[in-house]
Amino acid sequence: MIRVLLVDDQPLIRSGFRALLDLEDDIEVVAEAADGQEGWALVKEQLPDVALIDIQMPVMDGIEATRRIAADPALACVHVVMLTNYGMDEHVFDALRAGATGFLVKDIVPEDFLHAVRVAARGDALLAPAITRKLIDQYVTQPPPTRVGSGLEELTSRERESVALAARGLSNDEIADRLVISPMTAKTHVNRAMAKLHARDRAQLVVLAYESGLVSPRNSVGR
Repeated sequence: MIRVLLVDDQPLIRSGFRALLDLEDDIEVVAEAADGQEGWALVKEQLPDVALIDIQMPVMDGIEATRRIAADPALACVHVVMLTNYGMDEHVFDALRAGATGFLVKDIVPEDFLHAVRVAARGDALLAPAITRKLIDQYVTQPPPTRVGSGLEELTSRERESVALAARGLSNDEIADRLVISPMTAKTHVNRAMAKLHARDRAQLVVLAYESGLVSPRNSVGR
């Protein structure tokens, strides 16, 4: 059973998502919250598998709530997915750095929403190519400072290749096809790179790939 917590200040949004989730036999909504502070408290109390958290809320916004969840070792099992009204906004990078696993746009179709919750529960990042494309475009126009001492030198050549492909929005299966290896081997390369670079999840691994200079945004356009 996948345990889900809904955190959004709009009751209509919460009720709509809950109605979809309640129809699924393998998903249970354990609690709802109307702001980040209440959501953070309920995460500690309920320990959900997935916390769906709106970015902009009163009292405490979703980014700060996510940052507190990610900083607590006791909540390492909780996968935070940010809810946004737009495919990309100025808060996305802050949310990724805070520890968000990925993003869902609120007008997502029901089938994709349910699939995304199950993907997040497995611990996989919700960084679809469309979102990755926008991340790249943002880096092209406003490249962030290069991270010093990123730890890339600890990666093997295959791990570096796998990270670079993940940063371009490729799934493990697509990485496997590109490198002519098995999907399990591709996943192993990505997971080992995450461990070496101390990335909480695949989303933060993608951000690090661009911040460290492993991937050049301009060279990624049109992958």
